[in-house]
This record gives sequence, structure tokens and C-alpha cells, in this order.
Amino acid sequence: MGSGFFALLDDIAAIMDDVAAMSKIATKKTAGILGDDLAVNAEKASGFVSSRELPVLWAITKGSFLNKLIILPVAFVLSAFSPLAIKVILVLGGLYLAYEGAEKIYEYFFPHHHHEAEISLTQSFTEEEILAQETGKIKAAIVTDFILSVEIVIIALGTVLEKSITTQIAVVSIVAIIATIGVYGIVALIVRMDDMGFKLMQLSSKENGFLTKIGNFLVNALPKVIKSLAVIGTIALIMVAGGIFAHQIDYLHHVLPQVPSFIKEPLFGLVFGGITLLIVTIIKKILGKN
Repeated sequence: MGSGFFALLDDIAAIMDDVAAMSKIATKKTAGILGDDLAVNAEKASGFVSSRELPVLWAITKGSFLNKLIILPVAFVLSAFSPLAIKVILVLGGLYLAYEGAEKIYEYFFPHHHHEAEISLTQSFTEEEILAQETGKIKAAIVTDFILSVEIVIIALGTVLEKSITTQIAVVSIVAIIATIGVYGIVALIVRMDDMGFKLMQLSSKENGFLTKIGNFLVNALPKVIKSLAVIGTIALIMVAGGIFAHQIDYLHHVLPQVPSFIKEPLFGLVFGGITLLIVTIIKKILGKN
């Protein structure tokens, strides 16, 4: 009886070690999406009245948790009954990531003006109008989060497809929780950087004192941090997409064997992203003419 109990503990410990190891691998695989998720949400959570930034961010965070509660069971059912569907979704997700990355690169070199009449929430509006604007932006952020959450879950699941369903559930759930808490926790710090800076400047007794300099740095750093995250996120999108193509499409897995993966995978991402962007652009123009 005693030996059976200790054998059970040993099995549990082995499973936990496996889950921990696979969670680490899955988190690395999803790091690119997390970078893009961080950049997107930092941008969407900024621009509100200072006192409303954290409540809005909390509303988006709750929506993100709800998104994952919807996505996870569907992903596990597909994994159990149709593993091929996971690989198909993974490749389709890779195409979406490559397209998004290519679109951002194209937009950088060939910028065009978006004629969107956005209303600043800091203008003089009634409380109902401000709440309506907030609700609209929160819903848009949650929809974007849903798309990114699907990608995170599928990529994490793709790293443990050969494992048992128990391990899959544990690993992917851990990654989903880490992604949500980590991303929105960092976003909360980012969007409050300027407020922290202003507080330090107010606390400083000298105009050019140490606290004033730190405060000025934080205030001026906020837009630069968001822009840097956008660049890092774009590069990560291309690399993650290329990695998906290289590992999930057998033909590509054996193409250019002499080229290192850190060169080959971004190349695949750029090529597929460029082709997808071209196709989408042509379709949009055709639909626009009709």
C-alpha cells in the first residue's frame, strides 16, 4: 500500500515536471504573439481620461479571460477528436500573422492616411457620451484580444499535440493565464508611466532635481515605448509565422536545409505575408469597384 502511494506521488511529480517543461517551451513559442498583444493593448488602453485608464483596462482584462474560457474547451475538443484541424488552424493563424506583419511593414514604407473621425474622450462631452465611447473601445479591444487569444492557444497547443490530453489542458491553461496576467499587468504599468512621471515631478522640490528628471523621462518615454513595442511585435509576428510554416508544412521543413532557421523562418514569414497581403489588397480593390 505504502509503495503504491509513493509510486503515485512519483508519477504526479513526473507529470508536473513534464507540464512545467512543456509550459516553458509553449511560452517561448507564443512570445512573439505576446509581444504583439502587448503592443496592441498598450495602444488601445491609452488615450482615456487618466482616472478611467485602469477601470477600462480591467474591463478588457475580464473580457480577455472570458475569451480564453470560450476558446480553450473548443481547442481541447478539436485536439482530442481532430488533431489535423489544429494544424490547419495553426497554418491559417500563421497566414494571418504573416499578413498582419507584412501589412505593418508596408504601412511603414508606404503610409496612407486613415480618414477616421475619432473623438477624444478628454473633450467636453456628457457622461453618457464618454461611457458610450469607452464601451465601444473596450468592445473593439476585446474582439482584437479574441483573435490574438486564438493564436496564442493554438500555438501553445501545437507544442503539446503529441502529449496526453491532461498535459495539453494543463500546459495550455497555464500559458493562457500567464499571457493574460502578464500582458495586461505590463500594459497597466505602461499606460500609467506618464502619470507616475507627473507625480514624481510634483514631489520634486527642485526644478531640475533628480525626481523631476525621472518624471520627465517617464512622460517622454511612454510614446517611444509604445512605438518600440509595435516594431518588436511586427518582427515577432513575421518570425512566429515563419516558424509555423517551417514546422507544420513538410515541404517547407526540407527547403533550404543549408540556411539557418533564424534566417529561413523570417524569410518564409515575409514571403507568405507578402503574398497574402497582395491577395487581400486585390480582393479589397475588386470589392471596392463593385
